[in-house]
Amino acid sequence: METPDSPALAKVRAELARYEHALVDFSAREKNGAIELVIELKNRDLGLHTYYAPLHPRDIDHSQFPWTLQRYLYECLHDYVVEMFIRTPQSRNT
Repeated sequence: METPDSPALAKVRAELARYEHALVDFSAREKNGAIELVIELKNRDLGLHTYYAPLHPRDIDHSQFPWTLQRYLYECLHDYVVEMFIRTPQSRNT
């Protein structure tokens, strides 16, 4: 039997349901009593990592949560894509 979502997790999932992206899926999970944003590629066969980002309870409870989440989602998506670089001019040759 599944345990019901906490109110905070339900709120995050409801807000994430408003977003659809061509390349990635957004979800949220509870881990160790905290809420994490989860971003993963739709094409899981590429073998790339899943991106996890913590959400602070005060941000979830704030009246501006939808806007805060949007900004955070975009920042996390940017970070995730940057982490996918295989090589950059700053890469060290090994």
